[in-house]
Amino acid sequence: MTAVPAEILAAEADGEASTAIAARVQAATDLQLQRQGKRNQSLTTREIDQLCKPDKAGKAQLKLGMEQFHWSGRAYHRILRVARTVADLDGSTGILENHIMEAIQYRRALRDR
Repeated sequence: MTAVPAEILAAEADGEASTAIAARVQAATDLQLQRQGKRNQSLTTREIDQLCKPDKAGKAQLKLGMEQFHWSGRAYHRILRVARTVADLDGSTGILENHIMEAIQYRRALRDR
């Protein structure tokens, strides 16, 4: 493994400040508690079906992912739950295609570990 150049180590981080991320996470958690009385991770299958409905493009993307990766019904619900959280963090009332795609990417990244 090669050493990281000093100019890269000394460069300013281009990411978001931790305080901004923490505030967004707290806002998303508050929203979840208001909407359903618990965090998205605790949603039942029935609640997922009610609260995690993606838009038309998101449904198509999810269907494609399900067919391409041969996921189970459990995986389908997990992706919807994560997509709902991504949408909440994004400040979106609905689950959009990009939220589904991000959730699919997380699922694939965990599988490839």
